[in-house]
Amino acid sequence: MLRFLVHRLALAVPTLIIASMIIFALQQLLPGDVATALTGEERDPEVIAFIREKYHLDQPLPVRYAYWAAGVLQGDLGVSVRLQKPVSELVLEKLPVTLELACLAMLVALAIGVPMGILSAVKRGTWMDAAANGVALWGLSVPNFWLGILLILLFSVHLGWLPASGYVPPGESLIENLRSMAMPAFVLGNAIAAVMMRHTRAAMLGVLGSDYVRTARAKGVSPLRLVLRHALPNAAIPIITLGALEFGQLLSGAVLTEQVFSVPGFGKLMVDAVFNRDFATVQGVVICTAATYIALNLAADLLSAVVNPKLRRA
Repeated sequence: MLRFLVHRLALAVPTLIIASMIIFALQQLLPGDVATALTGEERDPEVIAFIREKYHLDQPLPVRYAYWAAGVLQGDLGVSVRLQKPVSELVLEKLPVTLELACLAMLVALAIGVPMGILSAVKRGTWMDAAANGVALWGLSVPNFWLGILLILLFSVHLGWLPASGYVPPGESLIENLRSMAMPAFVLGNAIAAVMMRHTRAAMLGVLGSDYVRTARAKGVSPLRLVLRHALPNAAIPIITLGALEFGQLLSGAVLTEQVFSVPGFGKLMVDAVFNRDFATVQGVVICTAATYIALNLAADLLSAVVNPKLRRA
């Protein structure tokens, strides 16, 4: 296990380096000039020259990347040219919001997708299977922004049960925090639940048809114990892997949902940074997201080894 962990950590370093190089290079394709945009309408040549020198914009691309990478190795992600704040502070401000939204959305997805997938596999070919597949198809087909708007119209405009937008920190009011996060969490969790259901169903069908499950059934093991004790742990590996990937996707891909519900998270920070050519913020958010993806994949592999003893021995 230790050798496996060291091997994965060794692979993480070049992955992060390649990801940082790609995002750094792609940002140069964005139209416009950062220094010119920051000077406003006056566009004083002296001010533009000062900004270029301050942010190393007058240096070649490899030199600028070296400056930025050296700062990252020291824990400095740079300074936001738009907000004039360290990017690390912005990340620490926005990351808890997105983490909370991602955790709540994943809880919704697990609470809906996994039980429906198990039920669909156990009741294969029945009306329950058809109903579960229909719900999964609906979850995959409905766009997040459209579902979010419908939920706002229903629960905020007509019923007045939930706030239409905004975010309340849990330190101020836990109840209001959960009320403000309920709709965006359901919107994100709904789509993931559909994917979870399909993968859980496929994994459970493969396990339920195995020899040891048929042997356990022949020995008189109760259906509930058969599913939860014998089938589910062996079907959990793809579910855990998918959950880790989807959780990472939530951290970086909740842009539309955060915009619809005005949630001040990573997605909104990224959109604002791209529109304002705030390269340092974009780079900081992307490198943090890439590191989180790698950490989640490593955690999924370790958790799979805990669930399945065969992987520990391998």
